[in-house]
Amino acid sequence: MEVHIITIFPDLFRGPLDYGIVRRAREAGLLNIEIQDLRAFTRDRHRTVDDRPFGGGEGMILKPEPIFECVESLNVAPRDQRVASRQSVVLLSAQGKRFDQKLASELSELDRMVLICGRYEGVDERVGAYLADREISIGDYVLSGGELGAAVIVDAVTRLIPGALGNEASTRQESFYAGPELGGDSAGDGARPTQAKPDSTCGSGGLLDYPHYTRPADFRGMKVPEVLVNGNHEEIKRWRRRSALEKTASNRPDLLQSVPLSERDRELIGESREQ
Repeated sequence: MEVHIITIFPDLFRGPLDYGIVRRAREAGLLNIEIQDLRAFTRDRHRTVDDRPFGGGEGMILKPEPIFECVESLNVAPRDQRVASRQSVVLLSAQGKRFDQKLASELSELDRMVLICGRYEGVDERVGAYLADREISIGDYVLSGGELGAAVIVDAVTRLIPGALGNEASTRQESFYAGPELGGDSAGDGARPTQAKPDSTCGSGGLLDYPHYTRPADFRGMKVPEVLVNGNHEEIKRWRRRSALEKTASNRPDLLQSVPLSERDRELIGESREQ
């Protein structure tokens, strides 16, 4: 995948994209990231990228000219051809669609992605209306700019690029994964998995991930649940699914409204309430 990040602070990305999975994906040739300095596409001696908005108001707005010229210099496909050519120009914006795992998966299918980092009080509306083909927000809060959001998107998308992780199955066991469950389907109805995996694992099915423990089994009197060390994979799987349901109900009950729950899931929720 080829990723271009357009920003007025190119040095900001020297850290976040040089470590971990993103670094390894770049070194393996799976991911190519290019940082584009927006000021390089200005025409005045002050390298001006912003201006006051028409109609008045507080703050400054990023001008359209340098953004359009920067994107055009990358030879990106026209908007009506980007889907077919597996390209996308993304504007990071507080008004955008909220970024989630489903959208990360969609973006991971692209061959080329351009991320435009907004700044100041916003970006000239013509950028979103005529240049970008989608606007994305990483959450319902306001950041100083789109740079941190761009780094988040790159990290989340990179994890889903085939070959980026040593164990491809690990992405299916993480929070918010809504695909087929390992060892069963997302509803947990005991259906046969599409790929053979250990019976003790299960996908999140769109829920928060189940709790994880490692050695020592007894740390300062805090013991690992007995079910995880008894070797019974069916009991472990049941415990993990129930724990995921409990954590989701406690921390993100909104997710339960969009996740299809099986009869077994409802039984597990009932067991949790009785305890």
